[in-house]
Amino acid sequence: MVIQDISDNSFRRFSKLIHESCGINLHDGKKELMRARLGKRMREIGCNSFNDYFHIIKDDQTGEELVKMLDAVSTNMTSFFREEEHFQFMKKNLFPLYEKKKSEGLRFWSAGCSSGEEPYSLAMWLRDNLSENVSKDIKIIATDISTKVLSLAARGVYPAKTVQKIPAYQLRKYFQCGVNSQKGFYRVKKEIKDLVEFRRQNLTAPFNFGFCFDVIFCRNVMIYFNQESREALIKRATHCLRDGGYLMVGHAESLNGTKHRLKYIQPSVYRKE
Repeated sequence: MVIQDISDNSFRRFSKLIHESCGINLHDGKKELMRARLGKRMREIGCNSFNDYFHIIKDDQTGEELVKMLDAVSTNMTSFFREEEHFQFMKKNLFPLYEKKKSEGLRFWSAGCSSGEEPYSLAMWLRDNLSENVSKDIKIIATDISTKVLSLAARGVYPAKTVQKIPAYQLRKYFQCGVNSQKGFYRVKKEIKDLVEFRRQNLTAPFNFGFCFDVIFCRNVMIYFNQESREALIKRATHCLRDGGYLMVGHAESLNGTKHRLKYIQPSVYRKE
């Protein structure tokens, strides 16, 4: 099926819909990216017109096609132990404090978790660096707007090339190596999967977790947001942090020029006072 070119008018309508739905800001330079990603979904449902596809989304009372469209357009790039400086920061500065308050549970949020590498990395790091008494009450909430990547994350199965940077001892300790038809794949073990709860969460929608977090990982997410959306997200995330809790953003990101109530600790690390 040949997909028609996307007109400037259709691009603007989709850009507005995507921004209003999830905060992702697609400027004019992203027109070809939109055409390619939405075109793939359009082929799946037998639609070759961007104008017709827009009306399919708007006429779908279930909202399911909107979710499929957002799945198609969202970027999901991640890896195990990406930007490891954050993990080292926790080991040096946070874990000693956690050891002193053993009676309190620890709560972490991986926002924009993609296919699960970040929350599973966090779970392994916590298991390896906290005493057994502290690590008994740990919960990691991992969220993404894409139902497709959340399904992959919950499954917890990765090809060898994805886990190649994981230290050998952790690979043996926390993964099952596939055999026969699963040769070349690795499955996250139950003890690590049990620490992580995957949920779909739109970062522009209200948060309703029912508790506050010690650390929020919101890394390489806001680069797709405009200034207004970034400030709104930081404000809501701050409300979800315990006093003394930390927000960690991507190393390519900064809160400079953004209104917030967090204290700068070091590049990409902020604390709620």
